[in-house]
Amino acid sequence: MPERVPSDHDAVDTHRATVERVGRTDRHKVVVPDAAADAVPSDEVVQVVFDEQTYHARVEQDLDGVPVFKGAYDTPTLARSPGDGENRLAEWVAGTSVAVGDSVLLDVVTDGFKFGLRAPGERAVYEATEPPNDSLASIARDLDG
Repeated sequence: MPERVPSDHDAVDTHRATVERVGRTDRHKVVVPDAAADAVPSDEVVQVVFDEQTYHARVEQDLDGVPVFKGAYDTPTLARSPGDGENRLAEWVAGTSVAVGDSVLLDVVTDGFKFGLRAPGERAVYEATEPPNDSLASIARDLDG
């Protein structure tokens, strides 16, 4: 059974991220703060946990090269082709009191692989999981297309 760690545990690094609008659309993105940018790999699919559910997100870069989460999806495949699935990040933002311009807490659970999002003042518990072996991850990417 994987170890569970709370968001206030010493092993979890917490940073203030910002919810912003994607261009002039109604879509949202979570902008990763500079302090956490090294822990968040751009152009990779990572795990993102909120509301006690694990989703998958492709980390993109905005025009300034800053890592952002524009969506979270049920599978890694949907994260790579976001038009095919429901954006759980949008659902989460809509279901919280967080609005554009507000802060959210970004928890680095496993550097480069697993992250948590929560509204300020909330506490979360995460399953501490290891990232997949590099060779297994590259095989999965090749199979995914």
